[in-house]
Amino acid sequence: MKKKDITILLVDDEPDILEILSYNLSSEGYEIITAKNGAEGVSKAKKKLPNLIILDVMMPEMDGIEACEIMRKTPGLENTIITFLTARGEDYSQVAGFDAGADDYITKPIKPKVLVSKVNALLRRLSKEDVPVEDITKVGDIVINREEYKIINQGEEIILPRKEFELLALLTSKPNKVFKREVILDRVWGNEVVVGGRTIDVHIRKLREKIGEDHFKTVKGVGYKFVL
Repeated sequence: MKKKDITILLVDDEPDILEILSYNLSSEGYEIITAKNGAEGVSKAKKKLPNLIILDVMMPEMDGIEACEIMRKTPGLENTIITFLTARGEDYSQVAGFDAGADDYITKPIKPKVLVSKVNALLRRLSKEDVPVEDITKVGDIVINREEYKIINQGEEIILPRKEFELLALLTSKPNKVFKREVILDRVWGNEVVVGGRTIDVHIRKLREKIGEDHFKTVKGVGYKFVL
């Protein structure tokens, strides 16, 4: 996918930040749209269906966490890459972001060139969709539909956020195999992208809630595996 075909939505209540980010990302060739709060961001996201959304956390009217939750439930936005941009670096804030369905987390202040590199790395994930894979596979009672980013677990259809789906697809690709944490980060998030140390744990916890505790085993000090 060419940069001119990629739309990025920036949502932040600080005009200076929107102006700086818009200038640097549009200079890269991306189509940029902006919103000044979460409510406006949700409205524009529903209309434009961007490829990437960068959300501030602390905003008036509707914060980034609530906006992200709404976006993830919106048809057409289930697989959009969403990352938070915020000055808050506490673990609880990051966990809240991932719980809401975010794919990544960027702490500001961040230099424009670093942000551009980060965005480029995030958007490289889109190219992975062009790699031919079997669209539908079955593992035990779970049917994985890669084309629609959904699963059917014991007859119940479940729509998963992008990273939860990709993590599940990786673990189920070889049941009972222990995937090391560094391998999971590389295969699911990409080795160019720096994510918090608790990212995998949060996503595993959410998969356990949706699919079942017994399927996901922790191997302390190593990683995780999927068992039937």
